[in-house]
Amino acid sequence: MYALIGVIIFWLCFVVIDKITPYNLWEEIVVKQNRALALVVAAMCLGISLIVAAAIHG
Repeated sequence: MYALIGVIIFWLCFVVIDKITPYNLWEEIVVKQNRALALVVAAMCLGISLIVAAAIHG
């Protein structure tokens, strides 16, 4: 149950950040092969994952 909550919160955070940025993250990373942006998004994902895990764990 907690894993599902964590995945949903992570997904929502990613969608919010995708909407805030002036470009489409998926298109920039997958279609245009922007490796620098992919590295930034990977670091962001790790950060969000750590925050969500700490919040769920208590």
